[in-house]
Amino acid sequence: MSASRQDPRLVRADESWLTLPNRWGIPVDICAGTDVPIESSAVDEILTVLETADTLERLAAATGQGEAAIDRVALTPDLHKGAGIPIGTVLRTSGALIPQAVGNDINCGMRLEATSLTVDQVRPRLGALERRLRHLFFEGGRRIALTGVQREALLRDGLPGLLGVPGERADGIWSRHRREDGRPGRIHGERYPTTTAEPFRDWIASAGGTSHDSIIGSVGGGNHFAELQYVASIHDRQAAYAWGFELGQVVLMVHSGSLSLGHQANAEGLDQARKAWPASVRVPDNKILPILSGGRNEAALQRYLDAFGNAANFAVGNRYFLSLMLRQGLAAECGDLTADLVYDAPHNLLWRHDDGSVVHRKGATPAGGYADVVDGPYAMWGEPVIVPGSMGAASYVLRGHGNARTLASACHGAGRRVPRGAASRASDADLDAFLAGFRVVTPLDHRDPSVARRADVMAAWRRDLKQEAPWVYKDIGPVVSSLERAGVADPVVELRPLLTVKE
Repeated sequence: MSASRQDPRLVRADESWLTLPNRWGIPVDICAGTDVPIESSAVDEILTVLETADTLERLAAATGQGEAAIDRVALTPDLHKGAGIPIGTVLRTSGALIPQAVGNDINCGMRLEATSLTVDQVRPRLGALERRLRHLFFEGGRRIALTGVQREALLRDGLPGLLGVPGERADGIWSRHRREDGRPGRIHGERYPTTTAEPFRDWIASAGGTSHDSIIGSVGGGNHFAELQYVASIHDRQAAYAWGFELGQVVLMVHSGSLSLGHQANAEGLDQARKAWPASVRVPDNKILPILSGGRNEAALQRYLDAFGNAANFAVGNRYFLSLMLRQGLAAECGDLTADLVYDAPHNLLWRHDDGSVVHRKGATPAGGYADVVDGPYAMWGEPVIVPGSMGAASYVLRGHGNARTLASACHGAGRRVPRGAASRASDADLDAFLAGFRVVTPLDHRDPSVARRADVMAAWRRDLKQEAPWVYKDIGPVVSSLERAGVADPVVELRPLLTVKE
């Protein structure tokens, strides 16, 4: 974006950083080069979010529970308007937490696995893979059977808890399970603390003995996907070698979250915020409802944090099963393979620290440096940062530097530049040209003549795809360059897509 088109409320500090002056004096830094567009509606929205500083002051005064404040905001290059809080917002509070600064899709995040297959082995099989993956993902092929004990172990103790339940696995997707899938140090946080799984007792009990359901193993809507990619170029040879990457290697990338469990957990947070709200304090115009820490609010906070932790743990498990589904499809078409977890990274989460501060990320990913991963496999390199491009575009794996200016955070993708409504009215010719050169696996097979004759069905399918088409997102190159120039994260490898699964 040229300087003449820059929102006048933003002040460019240098080629990598912008600031947003505000009447509260809260430091707001935006990591974005001059070639990364920042929509004015996102600036409007973050200014509205900053009004929560006044809300926190009023809550603290009304309850006498000490000070509460927003003390720093960092905005990532993929910043764009959300539903009340922009996507790409990292917000640190003291004395309070804000459920809406995480949102409904708790622990939406990325899982990346490096396989033993090469692009030359997989590319000739893409037609057959498309059919097989459609069956696995959308036609009853996944067959993920879990007992109530396994479900509760996942919600309480995350993927390590699930994989640690003794006994034989049921058939189906479990056949791709390996003990190494739960290796420590390759999942950010490993597990999210909870005291109970009671918020989701209905889901746990619905298993009876061992049963399947329609929730776990779902990609989810919007910009979520499961994708086959390959290593197209290497930017940091030493890190790439240490992390297990080779040119031409096929990798599995999954972007998904907590599905309906996240919605339930966020609803619990808002409900607890309303119950704790002092009658003497009016509900703020921006409808953002914080919960003060300490004192009489601790019970309310714990109820939210239990549901929050359960949903976050579920999301890691869901990404794991989606990767098993990709593994199964590949094995059936291309022969036996190995697939090693590179990293599982969250987007929408909050972290409570011993000093009372809380870091919230909404549409942003951790990008810690050496100190943040000191005891794990990435101690020499910094935390892996997975930045997917738009559908059909390149993705990048970077290594983080723990930059304090972004609260050790990076962007979680390229970032939307066209709203969904406008995107759905894009040209059919543009969509046809894109589909002619790229495979998108959806529940509907648009190549089936019986489907193609249904104009109403095809119109709805096209509308949904247009909302996630490449041209509605920012270019990934300037976004990644912004991270590199700003000292947030350095590229390790560039990945190119072969096939994308979307609901």
